[in-house]
Amino acid sequence: MRLHWLDGAAVHAALPYDRLADALADAFAEGLRAPPRHHHEVPRPGREPAVLLLMPAWRPGHETGVKLVHVAPGNEALGLPVVQGLYLLFDGPTGTPRAVLDGTALTLRRTAAISALAARHLARPDSHTLAVFGAGALAPHLARAHAAVRPLRHCLVWNRSRPRAERLARALAADFASVRVVEDRHTALAEADVVTCATRSTEPLVEGDRVRPGTHVDLVGAFTPAMRESDAALLARARVFVDTREGALAEAGDLLRAIKEGAFTAGALAGDLSDLCAGRVPGRRRADEITVFKSVGTAVADLVAATLALERGRPGAPRHAGA
Repeated sequence: MRLHWLDGAAVHAALPYDRLADALADAFAEGLRAPPRHHHEVPRPGREPAVLLLMPAWRPGHETGVKLVHVAPGNEALGLPVVQGLYLLFDGPTGTPRAVLDGTALTLRRTAAISALAARHLARPDSHTLAVFGAGALAPHLARAHAAVRPLRHCLVWNRSRPRAERLARALAADFASVRVVEDRHTALAEADVVTCATRSTEPLVEGDRVRPGTHVDLVGAFTPAMRESDAALLARARVFVDTREGALAEAGDLLRAIKEGAFTAGALAGDLSDLCAGRVPGRRRADEITVFKSVGTAVADLVAATLALERGRPGAPRHAGA
């Protein structure tokens, strides 16, 4: 069996957001699960520690895979992605290696597609204005993925660094009818139908009393208990969904800090992606309902994305419009 290598460009080309969201929906409806990811702090003298993540997953009788990732804060200043990694894909029954894929591109694509999948169920079908909080490597992928599943025409960009916000706005100019940098995030909350956040904030950026009825809030960035992008008031007002219950209740600072403050409980979770995709729990029920989706990442999504990327991205594989 030939071992394939898919670099970042090949991974991006093989995984259009809507096609990947379809594949993820099938996997979550099937109920695929993965063991908890392994966290290892990597000291870096004179710098904030990095985190090494090992994320295994398998589809019984089919593929097995593991993602090896470094999360390296400060890489932005070097012009490098914060998330760096590789994905190793194996034939499950024999253990034969099938492919090595660029893990950074895979993570960007699958994370954005997960948010788009949740938005299919939770964002209003007539949503037309998107607010993006954060201007890192993931931000343009989140914006384009949301635009792939909802008729979003206008984009508002907020970031603590205006030059970075302006760079993101220029990168998204061809994807929306209008893109505008806003100085005040409350301005964005007052106009947005969908809000997507991808930051490493430790203080709330999305306050519940500022969010309009009918808004869908996508919280992606705060992936440790010490981080948060929303306040407890937002979770108390909204129907809250997560990618996986196990991961979110172990790592999502937005949830854990709201629970500690007494404004939310684990029992108040409306459901996870498996519930939504299998039809066990309804998504949006009313036009004025506030919905929240909190993701921390799951190895199931990496396995699905890697398998799809190999099917579509290896030499000689059939390609389709939209790739």
